[in-house]
Amino acid sequence: MANNKVITADEAIALIRDNDVVTTTGFVQSCIPEALHAALEKRFVETQRPRDLTLIMTAGAGDSKGLGTGRFHHEGLLRRVIAANFGRMPKVAQAAQENKICGYNLPQGVISQLYRACAGGQPGLFSKVGLYTYVDPRFGGGKVNERTKQDMVKLVEVEGEEWLFYTATKIDVAFIRGTSADPSGNISMEREALVLDNLAQAMAAHNNGGLVIAQVERIVEQGSIKAKDVHVPGILVSAVVVADPPEMHRMNYGVIHNPALSGEIRVPVEKLPKMTLDERKVIARRAAFELPPNGVVNLGVGAPEGIAAVANEEKVTPYITLTTEAGAIGGVLASGSSFGAATNADSIIQQNQQFDFYDGGGLDMTCLGMAECDVQGNVNTSKFGGRLNGCGGFINISQNARLVVFAGTFTNGGLKVAIEDGKVHILQEGRNKKFLNFVEQITFSGKFAQKRKQPVYYVTERCVFQLKDKGLELIEVAPGIDIDKDILAHMDFKPIVEHPELMDKRIFIDEPMELINDLLNLNLDQRISYDPARNILFLNLEGWNARTKKDIDEMRNALVAACQRVGKRVNSVVNHDGARIAESLYDDYAEMIEYLSQRYYLTTTRYATSAFARLKMKEALAKRGLQPHVFERREAAETFLEVVGSREEEKAPAPV
Repeated sequence: MANNKVITADEAIALIRDNDVVTTTGFVQSCIPEALHAALEKRFVETQRPRDLTLIMTAGAGDSKGLGTGRFHHEGLLRRVIAANFGRMPKVAQAAQENKICGYNLPQGVISQLYRACAGGQPGLFSKVGLYTYVDPRFGGGKVNERTKQDMVKLVEVEGEEWLFYTATKIDVAFIRGTSADPSGNISMEREALVLDNLAQAMAAHNNGGLVIAQVERIVEQGSIKAKDVHVPGILVSAVVVADPPEMHRMNYGVIHNPALSGEIRVPVEKLPKMTLDERKVIARRAAFELPPNGVVNLGVGAPEGIAAVANEEKVTPYITLTTEAGAIGGVLASGSSFGAATNADSIIQQNQQFDFYDGGGLDMTCLGMAECDVQGNVNTSKFGGRLNGCGGFINISQNARLVVFAGTFTNGGLKVAIEDGKVHILQEGRNKKFLNFVEQITFSGKFAQKRKQPVYYVTERCVFQLKDKGLELIEVAPGIDIDKDILAHMDFKPIVEHPELMDKRIFIDEPMELINDLLNLNLDQRISYDPARNILFLNLEGWNARTKKDIDEMRNALVAACQRVGKRVNSVVNHDGARIAESLYDDYAEMIEYLSQRYYLTTTRYATSAFARLKMKEALAKRGLQPHVFERREAAETFLEVVGSREEEKAPAPV
């Protein structure tokens, strides 16, 4: 056929010239055009050509041991690297750290969106992503070494607001990957776990007069791919290469092919493996308490991956939508070598579009890992311990989610923990502290989060911190943990310590936590009881979580119904221990109390061992002119009723 674009890998790689700008696809260990990477490495080893390439990529694309972009480590092959992740190609990262090549570590979403800018002939991208991190030109501009001189990021002001402008780099060669191709180069992706940025990369190279080389699994008859199934049209594709041997086209380095990850089939998820109760599961369980019902959630690599397994085990997956920055939406997120994909996904969209959604505020919550954290709440995941790891999608995600939970062990390097008898036992402390006076590099800015009043938690196996106005505060401690010996002794700074509570005991017992009741605030009626002899309505809010105004409204309705059944005004005692009310909802909660006091209550008292909860409650009630009868213990609350309640009952009007 005159338009047959199918050639060998060696023939395709022979078209690349010295100094070309090459971009490649792939996410962590998935969707990597291994045959093309191997052919480029082979040509350079044999001929020392092409030389001085610029490599542009989003996420890491390799196994960290030499496959994927790790094949490009040979001296002279690369002159410059623009990437979100260097951890998957450690020898390339080492070359950058040794000033042998130029390098930029930019946010994954920014690079992903820059492909579109290149395709559209635009000079670059305006974004707030990266402000006050190491990407901000005031703090380094994303340059990874002294050899890198040219600025790719500029600080600009638009209508009185700070923005970053990222300069686009024109692309000469794009390595993309699909499943099937017809001779004209139309590409489909029916057996791929993700579609990533293949279309945008192909447009960027083609519109610059460059090459688009597509690695596929098979060639199909001309015209046999349905028009809507073509992800990259043949008009953009210069050459098609069939992976040979087939192992060069594995779904990822650990899986040859899994049709549940590509969306070809749906599988039962009830039998997915249950996590062992260890420190990783403890962290995932505690973080899972922050999951927003009916919300959209992103989970990072490492400790946060466990939340997907916990959510499935607790049967709450149908009530939340888990996503990955790679483009998977819904289903049960995969881990290990399949990280980035999802079993039984609802949809798989392009990576750049996923970052549009994230950057625009679409995420209700994210849970991400943390390598280092400092006294200001800054987090570092990009450069630490002598390693250049890179930020990946961390900056896009953490800066724009409505709620951020950082998750990881308290120390690392030899840490040994046992979860026994409902307690945490530190058998051997880790060699490396994570909570430092200063992080080596700011990947997440605590000050920027405070400025925008973004809720931020730091969850470990032994305690939980929250970022408050005055800094990092210890708010929860695991049973079996001594604050001085097991926490403060292994931090370079002292956090705010006022009245930390015990972490929920269910986290440390190897049986279902019934998390669904907490997330959906089910069984509200079971939280309310009435003692007719004393005319006291008891409300137990232990474990209740008010995330939205809807939660407040549902509680109001349940209390009104209970009071109407009694048929007269009641005294009320409320247990606030373990209750969690979003700080933005305290006024709504106080308004509910005012409503009930005017219509159904004689008087009401409440108690909470948490000094912070008592303070917030008193402030909210005082604003509405209500008497803040908030006590530390139940006994004090009931004694108050005995003194005041009978007097109030004598002069009480009928319930409204």
